[in-house]
Amino acid sequence: MSRRRTKPRLPDQPVMATIESLSHDGRGVTHVGGKAVFVDGALPGEAISFLYTRRSRKHDEAKLCELFGASPDRVEPRCAAFSICGGCSLQHLLPERQILAKQQTLLDNLQRIGKVEPETVLDALTGPVWSYRNKARLGVKHVRKKGRVLVGFREKRASYIADIQRCEVLHESVGPRLGQLACLIQQMDARDRIAQIEVAVGDNASVLVFRNLDALSDADTRKLIDYARETGLHIYLQPGGPDSIRLLWPETSELFYRLPEYDATLAFLPTDFTQVNPAINQLMVRQALQLLEVDKNDCVLDLFCGIGNFTLPLARSAARVTGVEGDAALVRRARDNAAANGVENADYYAVDLNGDPTAQPWMRQRYDKILLDPPRSGAQELVAHLGGLGAARIVYVSCHPASLARDAGVFVHDLGYRLVSAGVMDMFPHTAHVESMALFERKRG
Repeated sequence: MSRRRTKPRLPDQPVMATIESLSHDGRGVTHVGGKAVFVDGALPGEAISFLYTRRSRKHDEAKLCELFGASPDRVEPRCAAFSICGGCSLQHLLPERQILAKQQTLLDNLQRIGKVEPETVLDALTGPVWSYRNKARLGVKHVRKKGRVLVGFREKRASYIADIQRCEVLHESVGPRLGQLACLIQQMDARDRIAQIEVAVGDNASVLVFRNLDALSDADTRKLIDYARETGLHIYLQPGGPDSIRLLWPETSELFYRLPEYDATLAFLPTDFTQVNPAINQLMVRQALQLLEVDKNDCVLDLFCGIGNFTLPLARSAARVTGVEGDAALVRRARDNAAANGVENADYYAVDLNGDPTAQPWMRQRYDKILLDPPRSGAQELVAHLGGLGAARIVYVSCHPASLARDAGVFVHDLGYRLVSAGVMDMFPHTAHVESMALFERKRG
């Protein structure tokens, strides 16, 4: 007869501690009896008391109970739901200290995982810290016990939708309207069958994509159209996968953003991947091209090219650019964007970059420069094959410092490159996400 394990009872008395450091996800770190404790809402140097929320063999988790000595870097969070919403984790820390913490996370990962250090640390790329986010996926839930619908992000380390009325980091066309959207869905027949709302904002319009699990009634359709007319938001419905989206209002809708420094306009669909922070994207593209030192004689390879965010600017300076992307729909968009911008020196390939690329025609060419912008998982399968392409410079744009550090180790220790420089970009202020860029240069001799 098996015995059911019971969870150990958590101590119900506050524990005194001093916070030693900040974890990668924005929690304060202290040690009790040699064991790490991660404390929500605490900052390095602060004297606090905490209550345990979870205990495990390797580490414990806790929440801040009382603050006895506040850090000089502590600020009052702007968001009323900061303590419960999982969308942000660092609003209580000065923005300039947030970016320093992210820079240290990057350097620690490079040293610990990749066993490499940059010769130069790049200045952080920073921009607006409020209303900056142009892309988001909002959860929707009709909570019967509360008798209302919630729209927003998940709670911290929980699957529930946080009870919030507005979001301070979402674009101003959408962020103040979360409570309004919840009331709208509450009035719909389909209140139990709207799963999420995808937000996409371009230079010309703001779009909401409603994920409707069933066909909408005529009354619900009318409510959405009336709301769209009232607010000016463009509304799409998505009854199935990404290919199923259809425009509800207005009659025509096209999203685009501009990169004026390169005379480029990029059209995209609401469900396409685009960078969430347009101000940082402008700075990121500029820095990448500066680091690559592209000239009119260069052949450049742009890996994970998406809709052409780097490809089109590269094509303005290079002899030829080859863009490669795993999503065939994004490649079609990239080709269309090249044509619309009069770019004739760019070629595109739709190829799964998680496999062996050696048989691909674009791998049989030599390149002067390479840019890669992989997903969170990095480019482990691909990186080992890049050494034979002859590139003098490689710029790696990363959304996960551990993946970058792992791949940087291959470039430096196996492929004969130096890590010339690396630095962070504040793509997601007030969150623990670390976006970064690194420059690798082939060693001479």
